[in-house]
Amino acid sequence: MYYMTKIEDTVRIPPYRFDDPLEEVALEILNDKYDGHLDKKLGLLICVNEILEIGEGKLIMGDGASYHNVMFNSIFFKPEQQEVIDGEVIEIAEFGAFVRMGPMDGLVHVSQITDDYINYDSKRNALLAKETNKTLDEGDLVRSRIVAISLKDNSTKNTKIGLTMRQNGLGRFEWIEKAKQDSKKAKK
Repeated sequence: MYYMTKIEDTVRIPPYRFDDPLEEVALEILNDKYDGHLDKKLGLLICVNEILEIGEGKLIMGDGASYHNVMFNSIFFKPEQQEVIDGEVIEIAEFGAFVRMGPMDGLVHVSQITDDYINYDSKRNALLAKETNKTLDEGDLVRSRIVAISLKDNSTKNTKIGLTMRQNGLGRFEWIEKAKQDSKKAKK
């Protein structure tokens, strides 16, 4: 889920940027400072998108820069437990598929892909269902549900997101569409 959050901070404007428009410089410096920052409560900061207020600059003895108190809006991505997300399969492994969902990746373990038994095809680098002949390849678009979240540190490197596709309306988009068509045929 994406959120917009209001934040207050102090921004340091170096002297060589005094001739540039203050808001543009502050926005650039804040994005450099915060872009990609992970907060356990707020999520992953995607960007600082708007300066709401910028205070009068203050000077500190021995430093030629000016310091401004700022209030700004930023956009965060925070995965939520039980949230249904769309994503793209970016990597297939023996134990499951990694799915890119916006700025973060999650893992669908082989036990959470379908109710069917799953085999890993190393030549094709794909996951194959034994009875239903469903396949999962890199580049496939999928819909999944977040079932586990572990946000650690201030980086996405140690973040773990567990996904499932074993419920109705989840899985590869082609599987979902086929299930809808089969359901319509069964009703007739």
